[in-house]
Amino acid sequence: MRTSIPSPDPSWASWSIGPLTVHAYALCLLAGIVAAVWLTSRRLTARGGHEGAVVDIAMWAVPLGIVGARVYHVLTHWGDYVGPGHDLVHVLYVWEGGIAVFGSLLGGAVGAWIGCRRAGIRLWSFADALAPAMLLAQAIGRLGNWFNHELFGRATTLPWGLEIPSSNPAFPADLPDGTLFHPLFLYEALWNLVGIAVILRLEKRFGLRWGRAFGLYLVWYGTARVWLEALRIDPTSVTPLGLPANVWGALAAVALGVGIVVVQGRRHPEPEPSVYVPGREPVATDLPA
Repeated sequence: MRTSIPSPDPSWASWSIGPLTVHAYALCLLAGIVAAVWLTSRRLTARGGHEGAVVDIAMWAVPLGIVGARVYHVLTHWGDYVGPGHDLVHVLYVWEGGIAVFGSLLGGAVGAWIGCRRAGIRLWSFADALAPAMLLAQAIGRLGNWFNHELFGRATTLPWGLEIPSSNPAFPADLPDGTLFHPLFLYEALWNLVGIAVILRLEKRFGLRWGRAFGLYLVWYGTARVWLEALRIDPTSVTPLGLPANVWGALAAVALGVGIVVVQGRRHPEPEPSVYVPGREPVATDLPA
């Protein structure tokens, strides 16, 4: 008897509540963002940050992260939005899927830099607190790909193969109906959950601060994306050496992560004194008698 992972009914992807249309993909993204803010806040507060600091930073990082994620996706899938038969307005339809983590890192980094400057928090301190929370957000957000019937890989006969209807635009024309595919969204989600445990363990053992925990996150996530991208079959933009743009992005993330761990480890062998920028520490007020 063949086992497999079923895809949800297409009606689950969105539903109407009065005049509003609710998209499962968007709900997964929002749930991931909320979980990341919660975990990052707990971690930064435990290190001396003030209550509400992460929310203040997130007000800048989240919107710019979403914009960066969408821009990166559109630029690397330009043919899906521009040209005959395409309506450019679909560039704005984020709920239909199509955001790139590497773009969110770039846009989110700009937003985090702005937010940290306003809150008086060291950017590296915030990044370290964020590192495992990013993996948690990405693991939750990947469920949205399941609802949208996307992010699946090559055909497989493994018992956890994903069912994809042959009506899916990305279904290979040369494969028969009923073919199962690698559930790449699930592979990434599980990899991210394991990564949370790895970062927390190594952080406790080696005291990863000054950005080194975030560097480890980049290495962990980028490594997974290199081999996951090799399993993808949906069209992606091809760049020099015949590699998809996302593979280059993943390799860049790994290289940057290694650089952060090595350079920051040499520059700051001492423990992190405070999560605050010098001179921006909050001043304790006298409590009423």
